[in-house]
Formats: sequence, C-alpha cells, structure tokens
Amino acid sequence: MNNTQSVSRDGRLLRRYEYDDQWVLAADLAVGDDSVEYDIIGDTLILVVDDEGDVTETELDLPGEDADVTVNNGVLTVQVEK
Repeated sequence: MNNTQSVSRDGRLLRRYEYDDQWVLAADLAVGDDSVEYDIIGDTLILVVDDEGDVTETELDLPGEDADVTVNNGVLTVQVEK
C-alpha cells in the first residue's frame, strides 16, 4: 500500500491510498454535505464546493472509470477499482 497525505493552505486534509486492487482518496472538505456537488465524466471527477458563497471547482484524474464517490459529514471519499 502506498499512502500520501497533504494539507491545503486552508487546512483541509487530503489522503490518498493506493492498494493492489483499488485507489482511495479521502478529503476533509470542511463544509456541509449539501455544499458539495460532483460528477464523473469518463475518468475525471469534477468537484464543486460552495463554502458560503466561495465556490471552488476542481477536476481530478482518476485511475479508472468505475468510481464510487460519497460525501459524509464533509468528508469526500472516492474509491476506484484498478
């Protein structure tokens, strides 16, 4: 397993885990679940976060097209089978 962790300038924590059979990304977005919208197009995740009017759009390249995305208590989790 490979594990990487980073903290953004605004204190949001991002962790990425790479296993033999899947890739997992966990990000603490520090907003309510209703402030997060996402869409997957092919192998790209488009993430839009509205933090009290401050809207941020991010595109992430995924290592595959069959991604499972959830948001729970402001934590985004993306799982992709390899």
